[in-house]
Amino acid sequence: MSIKYSEDHEWVDAKEDGLVVIGITDFAQEQLGDLVYVELPEAGDECTKGENISVIESVKAASDLVAPVSGSIIEVNSRLEDEPEIVTEDSMGEGWFIKVKLSNPAELDELMDEEAYNSFIEE
Repeated sequence: MSIKYSEDHEWVDAKEDGLVVIGITDFAQEQLGDLVYVELPEAGDECTKGENISVIESVKAASDLVAPVSGSIIEVNSRLEDEPEIVTEDSMGEGWFIKVKLSNPAELDELMDEEAYNSFIEE
């Protein structure tokens, strides 16, 4: 399965067994600039599509990570708490934020593919 994108500039990488990995896109990371702080939710928390689940602070601004899907947070990337610069260096890889067990897999169909997302950010 390919990576999907939200209008809030999160990426969602669907894995097997209804698991997804979520992070912010390169575009979002570039808009924010150098990250100085990431506040993550707790593993075991529930997230609901459209709700804020994390705070991201950069030298330019503070922003929220908005849940692109609903489900149960099974893992958080705790490295980001001490090393938020990982997101700047590798936002689509090592800079992931959370792993979620989907409660409604159909929500993935509401997200954009890469082509649609690239058109969205060019507007």
